Amino acid sequence: MANSGEWCFAWMHEGVSAGGRDRAALLKASMWSPGDILTVSFLDGDPALQERVRAVARTWTAPELARLTLDFRKDTNTAIRISFLRAGSWSVLGTSCRSVPRETPTMNFGWLSPSSADDVVERVVLHEFGHALGLIHEHQNPAGGILWNKEEVYKDLSAQWSKEKIDQNLFEPYAQAETNYTQTDPLSIMMYPIKASWTLNGFSVGLNSRLSPTDRRFVHEQYA
Repeated sequence: MANSGEWCFAWMHEGVSAGGRDRAALLKASMWSPGDILTVSFLDGDPALQERVRAVARTWTAPELARLTLDFRKDTNTAIRISFLRAGSWSVLGTSCRSVPRETPTMNFGWLSPSSADDVVERVVLHEFGHALGLIHEHQNPAGGILWNKEEVYKDLSAQWSKEKIDQNLFEPYAQAETNYTQTDPLSIMMYPIKASWTLNGFSVGLNSRLSPTDRRFVHEQYA
């Protein structure tokens, strides 16, 4: 997710096959099984902020959403391990967390602090826990539909990323055969903000901070 230079990255850990790609993995390869208990712990962070993260993360597993359980524990021998100390906000995708060394975080909230506004905590935590459930970035949905003005994107992001990195993280969709997906949802919590100048038809997306109706329906279908 991006805002003033804040970008989320999600990927399959290198210990798991990712279809020959060196970037984020694919949904089918990183899905949990319905009914799974996902153990979660904090490696560091302010206790009050931890509680805010816990409350928001459980949105995904509320009734009529994902039939999964987020089991937050005090010990760190867990599948998902959260830090606030690294740069950026990011998560490995789904079950890929099982291959990450135990002393290493699988999720990071680098721009959250005890003073972060509730809407910021909500959008960042929902987005990263979406990745932890195996959801990809929506703008890379195989259904496509975004008419990118690539030269404008290259111009705006070239100070941060190489052309190859921009291509991989914005323009390259996931393969249809390796992904479960709906039509591209501009309201999805998993969608990057997109400036109107980045598209050929003026399409744009702001900072989504809540699960869209499609997010809710889709995650329920996948984890029924």
